[in-house]
Amino acid sequence: MHLSLSALLIRFLLGGFSVVACTLVAKKLGEKAGGIFAAFPAVYLAALLTIGLDFHGGDLISHSIILSKGAIFGMVINILVAMIAGYLLPKIGWKRGIIQAMAYWVVVSSLVVLITSH
Repeated sequence: MHLSLSALLIRFLLGGFSVVACTLVAKKLGEKAGGIFAAFPAVYLAALLTIGLDFHGGDLISHSIILSKGAIFGMVINILVAMIAGYLLPKIGWKRGIIQAMAYWVVVSSLVVLITSH
């Protein structure tokens, strides 16, 4: 799969911008609002916005559908990991909790990819 440099740059900038915006919202409106903004699907939207730079016609539609289906799985996994992190962080501390929550994400995401790619 070919990705143009401009598409990668746009994705990089939108992702970085969303992290900065999330941080500013959290500082201004509180952690709960920051958490809501942290769930903003920046990577998905950036990929969807820039996919037209790399594909056209039927390929564009096909790749958009595949990307959107994958995003649904990813968002469900993110909800699960947020719930796990919400449980782990108060129990074992934020450092170990984040590491373990990320490990759960890697395992669950890998399993979903393996199961859905066949």
